[in-house]
Amino acid sequence: MSESINYGRLMHKAMRRLIAEVLEQVAREGLPGAHHFFIGFDTTHPGVDMAASLKARYPEDMTIVMQEWFEDLAVAQDRFSVTLSFGGVPETIVVPFDAIKTFIDPSVEFGLKFDAQDEDNDPDDDEDEDDSAEQEDDAEEHDAEIVSLDQFRKH
Repeated sequence: MSESINYGRLMHKAMRRLIAEVLEQVAREGLPGAHHFFIGFDTTHPGVDMAASLKARYPEDMTIVMQEWFEDLAVAQDRFSVTLSFGGVPETIVVPFDAIKTFIDPSVEFGLKFDAQDEDNDPDDDEDEDDSAEQEDDAEEHDAEIVSLDQFRKH
């Protein structure tokens, strides 16, 4: 049993679950109104699956835009997949929720930013950890925060 509660990890898990629920709704019903998303993710994260040509163009980070055209949005427990158009060529991308660095919906000025990825990708390990000092440090370093949307505003 752990000597402390790792709030940072629990917060990340909750915020990523929120993203999953939003994407599940969009997969069922489509994007309502002016909603659209900028989703930034770590392309080196295990489980990210994308065309080799995209991986070569975005070797570390990539931001996708889900707005006017996308197809086959599917949401699983730990990841989502979507087909987007890159230069007129449809490409399917698979993104684990743990790989997400930013999620922004500029239409309602909502955004999440994960400063660093969780140090442990197995959510079931929360109960098995005993290093409470390390957990406290990690919680401080890995807090989710609201992103400034100024860079995404239309001028």
